Amino acid sequence: MNETQMKHLSWSVNERGIAWIWLDCAEKSANTLSEPVFAEIESALDAIAATGAKGVVFASRKTAGFVAGADVETFAALPDAAAARALVERGWRFMERLAAYPLPTVALIHGHCLGGGLELALACRARVAVRDRKTRLGLPEIMLGIYPGWGGMMRLPALIGPSKALPMMLTAKSVNAQRAKRIGLVDEAVPERVAALAAEALVLNPPKRKGLPLVERLWAGPLLALFVRQAEKQLRARVRAEHYPAPYAVLRCWSQYGGNPLRAPADAPASIESLAAHPTTKNLLRVFFLQERLKKFAKRETAPITRVHVIGAGVMGSEIAMVCAASGLTVTLQDLSLDALARAQQAATRWFQRRFRDDETALRAALDRFIPDPQGVGVAQADVIIEAVVEKLDVKQRLFAELEQRAKPDALLATNTSSLSLESIAEGMAAPHRLVGIHFFNPVTKMPLVEVVRGAQSDAQAVERALVFVGKIDKLPLPVRSAPGFLVNAVGCATFFL
Repeated sequence: MNETQMKHLSWSVNERGIAWIWLDCAEKSANTLSEPVFAEIESALDAIAATGAKGVVFASRKTAGFVAGADVETFAALPDAAAARALVERGWRFMERLAAYPLPTVALIHGHCLGGGLELALACRARVAVRDRKTRLGLPEIMLGIYPGWGGMMRLPALIGPSKALPMMLTAKSVNAQRAKRIGLVDEAVPERVAALAAEALVLNPPKRKGLPLVERLWAGPLLALFVRQAEKQLRARVRAEHYPAPYAVLRCWSQYGGNPLRAPADAPASIESLAAHPTTKNLLRVFFLQERLKKFAKRETAPITRVHVIGAGVMGSEIAMVCAASGLTVTLQDLSLDALARAQQAATRWFQRRFRDDETALRAALDRFIPDPQGVGVAQADVIIEAVVEKLDVKQRLFAELEQRAKPDALLATNTSSLSLESIAEGMAAPHRLVGIHFFNPVTKMPLVEVVRGAQSDAQAVERALVFVGKIDKLPLPVRSAPGFLVNAVGCATFFL
C-alpha cells in the first residue's frame, strides 16, 4: 500500500496487514508531541481502522530517537494556569483514546523515549526497545517543575508497580532497554536488526499481562499510606516542598487521585494550576532553555573524533577518561605513576559497573575502551589530547611543546587548567593556534558544564572542534574567552566577595 504523507508523520499498511505510523515532526531534529501531532495521529488511526489492518506499530524516522516528550516551547508560552490545564486535558484525552483503540498497538522504541513519548508508549498495548546505548526510557518532567500529565502517573505504576515506578518519576532517572525489559516496562529488548520483526510479532500475538506481584499490590492497596509516608520521608531529606513542589505533587497525584491530574482541584497542592504558577517551574524552564542553547554549540560539522588521550591520572584526569570511554570513545590515560594508573583503572571499573549495571555488553565495551598508557603511545593516534597535570606553568609549557611534535597535525590540543592563561601556556609552542582550554568541573562524572576556553592565539576551528567534543561526551559546552577564572570561577569569586 502507498504511504500516506502528513506534515508530522506518514503511515502505510504492509502486505502482512500491519500498519506503520512513522513519526517525523517537521522542522525539528527530534519528535515532540503537540496539538498538531495529536490531530495527525488521530486522523491516521481513524483511516487505518477503516483499512482492515491487524494492528499498528508506532516508530520514528528521526535518528535522535522515538519521542523526546511534549513540546516544551508550547508549554512555556502558555498564558496562564487555565491554559496549562487545557493542554493537559488535550493530551489526556488523546492517550485515553489511544489506549482504547480497538486494534493492537505497539511502540517500537529506538533512542530517547521520554516524558510524553513514554506516555504514548505506555498507552500502547506493547512496547519493543532496541538494545542501543542511545535508547533511554523515562519520565523526567519534575526536572521542569511539572509532572507526567498524560497518563504516565497512572499507567507506569499499574504496569511495573509503585516501588519501581515512583522512583523513576521522583528522581527523573531513565532506564536503558535491558533494564526496561527486566522491570516489565517493555515486552522485548532486541537488537536493531530484528526490532521490526519483534514489533510485528507483538501485533499479531499481543502479550498476556500478568498481575503485579503481591508486594506491589499491597503498596498500591492496603499499605498505600505506609508507602506514601516512607516516600515523603525520603523526599524531605532531599528537598522541601515549598522550594520544589513537583516531586511531592507526583506522589500526591498518584496516591490521592489515581494518577489523573484532572481530578485534582485547582487549589490543591498537587494540581496542574499550582505547579504551573509556581516560581520554581518558571526558573526550571529557564534553565532548560539555557541548556538547549549550550547544546547547540556542539552541533557543528568537524573532523570525526574517536580517540582521546588524557595526560594525568589524578582524580580529574581519571574521570575525564572515564566519561570519554563511557561515551563510546577509545581513551588512553597516561601518567608517570603506575600506582596512579592502577587506582584510575579500579575507579573506572567501579563507575562503569554502576553505570552499566544492566548492560553487560556495554560494560565490557567501556572497560575495553579505557586503556592505561604509561608510555604515552596513544598520543600519536589521538584526535583529542587533554592535559590534566599539576598547575605549574613550566610543566605545562614543556608538555605542550613536546605534544605538538608527537601528535597528529590535526589533533586538538587542550588543557584542563583552571588558573593559568592559555597565552602563557602556548608561549613555548611552534603552533600555538592548536591550543584551547577544555575546563571540566569536579566531579567530572556528575557536573554537566564544561568551559571551552578560547585563548588569544586559539584557532576558530580548534574551538569549534572542542565544542563538538564536549557535546559528544554528553556535556554542556560553554564557550568563554581566556581570562582569570574564565567564567564560572570568576562569577563564583565575585559572588563570594559580594
